[in-house]
Amino acid sequence: MRATLRGHSEADGICVCGRSGGMAEDLTDLYREFGDSRVPPGQRETDEFPVLSKGETPSWNREKWSFDVWGAVDTDLSLSYDEFLDLPATTQRQDFHCVTGWSALGCAFTGVPFPTVADRAGVHDDAVHVLFHALDGYTTDLPLSECLHEGVLFAYGHDGDRLAEDHGGPLRVVTPHKYAYKGAKWVDGVEFLTEEKRGYWEQRGYSATANPWNEERYG
Repeated sequence: MRATLRGHSEADGICVCGRSGGMAEDLTDLYREFGDSRVPPGQRETDEFPVLSKGETPSWNREKWSFDVWGAVDTDLSLSYDEFLDLPATTQRQDFHCVTGWSALGCAFTGVPFPTVADRAGVHDDAVHVLFHALDGYTTDLPLSECLHEGVLFAYGHDGDRLAEDHGGPLRVVTPHKYAYKGAKWVDGVEFLTEEKRGYWEQRGYSATANPWNEERYG
């Protein structure tokens, strides 16, 4: 079931649906497009959600934070935190695959689908690539076609709660069909490009394609 959420809780300004219940679109069968096993080769299932980042968790200010969209678009966007929360949102139950070898299954993420943001900005016909920017300077890239894949979400809720800052709050990207380094934590910008441009880990030898079912960990 697809859930469109616009109500906000009193504490966080967020409406989320947890792993154990509530309305959520089930994307846990997405793996069938890529392989025979829900847990990709070389991965181990875990009930935990480990914290892995390239550096320290950055600080942020709700009143000053903005989410910006620019590049090959009709309209540059600059949304405050509250304005971003007002965008149509959904809760999806999906799997999360870390390149270090663990997979967390059935996570419930609440947020804004990538196509919603792309449609609002009006992406140019010659745009082919996307570079995500984060508060800590991190970047990661994907072809535009991969960003439009079902399940790519700008998430601000996780398993019924506000997304913890160590896990990328206030906002992170989730990419259930890719290793999780393609889903930028602390994302605050999206750049639409007419040619490829590599992100932080991709420049350092990690795979540009990052398909877990093909074990595409390194380039």
